[in-house]
Amino acid sequence: MLADSLLRTDKEIAEIYERHKDMIYRICFAYMKNVMDTEDVIQDTFVSLIKTGTAFENAEHEKAWIIRTATNLCKNALRHWWRKRENLDDYEALQVSKVFEIDDTFNAVMELPDKYKTVVYLYYYEGYDSVEISQFLQKPQSTIRYYLSQARKILRDIIGGDFSGE
Repeated sequence: MLADSLLRTDKEIAEIYERHKDMIYRICFAYMKNVMDTEDVIQDTFVSLIKTGTAFENAEHEKAWIIRTATNLCKNALRHWWRKRENLDDYEALQVSKVFEIDDTFNAVMELPDKYKTVVYLYYYEGYDSVEISQFLQKPQSTIRYYLSQARKILRDIIGGDFSGE
């Protein structure tokens, strides 16, 4: 299995990148909150794909692996010792993104606790349901629904409005 997966061509890697780049960018940006760190984590995600040579069972397995890898790399980067010494306010000017428009709602989502960000993004921005998200993140469906419920309460307090959907 591993030997076959190491034979992935540059074209296959490029196709996987094209399929998932926008979604992964948004997820990573929600964690990292600046363009440079987001791009670094995306690069690390695809380097991991190349190094591990993971063989995917289907398209959903591929997407789940990339989402999990990217979110784990974001969390690791945020825990890094150097990150604790940096002043994130220095990156304020770098938050303008050309890949997608950042509005007040997305800014509010970025301010959610880490455990809610990815779930909210996948549900509201990518249109996945709680069953699919639970499979991607390898968490129980009840946990995903709880995270959505809590995130809606927080977002309702921050920006108002109705965030029902399930």
